[in-house]
Amino acid sequence: MTVDVKLVSQLREMTGAGMMDAKRALDEMGGDLDKAADELRKRGIAKAVKKADRLTKEGRIEAYVHGAGKLAVLVEVLCETDFVAKNQSFVDMCHDLALHVSACDPLYVTRDAVPLELIEKEKEIGRAELAGKPDDIVEKILEGKLEKFYQQVVLMEQPFIKDDTKTVEEYLKGNIAVMGENLVIRRFARFQIG
Repeated sequence: MTVDVKLVSQLREMTGAGMMDAKRALDEMGGDLDKAADELRKRGIAKAVKKADRLTKEGRIEAYVHGAGKLAVLVEVLCETDFVAKNQSFVDMCHDLALHVSACDPLYVTRDAVPLELIEKEKEIGRAELAGKPDDIVEKILEGKLEKFYQQVVLMEQPFIKDDTKTVEEYLKGNIAVMGENLVIRRFARFQIG
């Protein structure tokens, strides 16, 4: 099957994939743009997992100041090389992450960073709300409540502000696939007057 060049360009624009990867995905999916985009996304996540162990010793600290200077964010994002750190796509990604932190106010980068005391407190509150229900039901409901809690306070698990169909982690992994390097959000700080 011969794939239309315009379709390849459209897929590249949607996903940020290389020309040959986009063409190959369209060939494999019979010219279906949505299926090809999903396939590229799956491959990108698989590539991102393989790169996760690589060292990140370069990067960028992105600053975002909102409005009249009443809200500011600093985000430290690491990559493997200074070439990527200076790349406009990387800079744009860092800006988007800072924008996300300013809007969504996460407290921690990853689930592992959430203090155990805070998790236990959330469980305690949940158990108090569910008093009188059978234990097995309480545990299932608590599990769901904790997942919602993580989505509120953990940056990597929040729906990404510019595309809420994916999490910040999925957004980051998509960029890892496109840029070809391991990328890590190391830390962030959010300052707000009042």
